This record gives sequence, structure tokens and C-alpha cells, in this order.
Amino acid sequence: MSHSVILLQSAPGGGSLQLLLIGGMILVFWLFMIRPQAKKAKQAKTFQQNMQKGDKIVTIAGIHGTINKVNEDGTIMLETSPGSYMKIEKTAISIEWTQNINKPAVAVTDKK
Repeated sequence: MSHSVILLQSAPGGGSLQLLLIGGMILVFWLFMIRPQAKKAKQAKTFQQNMQKGDKIVTIAGIHGTINKVNEDGTIMLETSPGSYMKIEKTAISIEWTQNINKPAVAVTDKK
């Protein structure tokens, strides 16, 4: 019995094409996944640092209220109804929902 050995060689430049493809995939992943998340996290941190007494907010759980006091330990006292307070973490505040309730109302015009 004789065994024959077949050697497969890749085309010249094939390795650099694969590296280029992988580099492109990493770039696309960074542009569409990592960069927007980092931008959103930075915006959330700025928002949470700038909160002050009297701001109307919405928590991630959907609780609406007004900030009564900003504590030094990363928490706030949230007034949910007159005389009713909750101590919550600053990180539990939903930026999107809070910005949505604080948007000025847009007048709707009827076209006839």
C-alpha cells in the first residue's frame, strides 16, 4: 500500500485578506455596539450627577416622583405623593422615561 500526501496551500495573500475581514468585523462591532453603549453610559452618569431637589423623575421600575433630597451616599429621597418618601439609588432612575415626561408638550394642530 502506498500513501500519498496532499499538501494544500492557500492562495498568496489569503491570510492578509482574512485579517482584513476580521479587522472590519471588529470595527463594525465597535461602531454599532460598544461606542453607543459607552456614550449612553456617560450621558447617564452626567444626568445622575446633575439631579437636584425638585426634579421630576421616573425610576426604572416606573415609579414617578419628585426629588426631595440628594444624599451623599449615591441615593435620593423621592417624594411619590405629598408626605410619602422613598429612598432609592441614583442608578435606578430611567433617563429615557425621565426626559420623556419633562419634554415640553407639542401643540397638535388639526388640518382640515
